[in-house]
Amino acid sequence: MRLMVMFDLPVQTNEQKRSYRKFRKELINEGFLMIQYSVYVRVCVSKQSAGYMEKRIAEFAPENGLIQTMMVTEKQYNDMNFIAGEFKQDVRNTSDRTVIL
Repeated sequence: MRLMVMFDLPVQTNEQKRSYRKFRKELINEGFLMIQYSVYVRVCVSKQSAGYMEKRIAEFAPENGLIQTMMVTEKQYNDMNFIAGEFKQDVRNTSDRTVIL
């Protein structure tokens, strides 16, 4: 299961920019990987753990802006098509069960 977080946060004032940076940093600290600007994804072991992660995100989400989450299965995530650009060969972005570092 993957939890995808998509957000559009205002960055006009210094306070809004600070909130944006803090939110993005918290996502990265929680293990999210950026797949596009303002689109982050994380592997979760089950739908319950993805729901728990949504609650954690709500705790550090800024008050203004739009933040959306979507749960997708590994099959759905792997069926993603690339129209332009290339897939990043990052070990954290693989669906393989065994990763040897």
